[in-house]
Amino acid sequence: MFRHQNPMRILITGSNGFVGRNLSAALSRREGVEILPVARGPSADSLNAALASADVIFHLAGINRPNDVAEYETGNAGFTAGICAKLIAAGRKPKIVFASSSQAELENPYGISKRKAEESLRHYSEKTGAAVVIYRLKNLFGKWCRPNYNSVTATFCHNIAHDLPIQISNPQNVVELTYIDDVIAAFVSELPAADAPSAGGFSFAGPLASHAISLGDLAAMIRGFREHRKSLRLPDLSSPFVRALYATYLSYLETDDFAYGLDIKTDNRGSLAEFLKSPAGGQIFVSRTRPGITRGNHFHHTKTEKFLVLSGEAIIRFRQISGDKVIEYRVKGEDYRVVDIPPGYTHSIENVGSGEMVTLFWASEIFDPAKPDTAFLNV
Repeated sequence: MFRHQNPMRILITGSNGFVGRNLSAALSRREGVEILPVARGPSADSLNAALASADVIFHLAGINRPNDVAEYETGNAGFTAGICAKLIAAGRKPKIVFASSSQAELENPYGISKRKAEESLRHYSEKTGAAVVIYRLKNLFGKWCRPNYNSVTATFCHNIAHDLPIQISNPQNVVELTYIDDVIAAFVSELPAADAPSAGGFSFAGPLASHAISLGDLAAMIRGFREHRKSLRLPDLSSPFVRALYATYLSYLETDDFAYGLDIKTDNRGSLAEFLKSPAGGQIFVSRTRPGITRGNHFHHTKTEKFLVLSGEAIIRFRQISGDKVIEYRVKGEDYRVVDIPPGYTHSIENVGSGEMVTLFWASEIFDPAKPDTAFLNV
């Protein structure tokens, strides 16, 4: 039983690996938790000390790409059997959450070694009554995954972010991808509540959310992320998978590659630059306008806009295209006041301040020169 005054001691094997780093980051922000990190290849003393006091064990360490196939047996099956044997000998029964693999169902050396590790954990649970939960994980992706190792997503993201070539043997080959944050959320949910014993028994966790995608489509999507800086077109962020993949791609940028410039159009009125475009969300652009200058004097049939003056002072004028009445809105940057631009109203924005005016514009559709939906008409 865990008491409020004592922290829950959580052992993470493989704490310096991809999953371990993400889990450690999540748990480090929780109160009442003490993390016992054990990196890959731990010393016997450090592992034994952690096993002697852990309340919960996240067993993440393992071998998945050895130089010698025999390392599967020692690094997966043997290492796990050793942990179980030490706990049984010490009369301890902490809950264990094990990061297995969907390949445990296959008859290859890696899958067999993971399945043997699962059986050792089953024996430990039956011997001690401890809770053991097995997660057979699929292809994982997310920040901090090592590229050019065993993750195609990490390799594609890293190489494309660095303008390096990628190799695809079969673009039609489909992979099932699971996002690291979904794994971490599931792992954290396995922590027993304070002052409550965890239920014992051996079990397999249900499948986590995954997304099936061909290697060709995966590469094309990530290339689109790289192209965004030129096209300004955002990916379809309504998709949780696309949001996760885009975040993953950005995590592979070099620190000196976070910033990029925009294409600035300059004339006697000032300057203007497009910022973001989205087929579903329209586009955003920003302008700098000199004092006394008026922009606009046009209307739209369907397109709508929003104006937000960020700095300076402006008068935004409207006139219904078949009427004579002029409507005025005076706005200042410090007010953060948004003005909607309805269709059928010719409109303009004039810098009436003493200095440069900075304005953020949103349009409901991406500008199409072939169908601009913009008709010039003085207010």
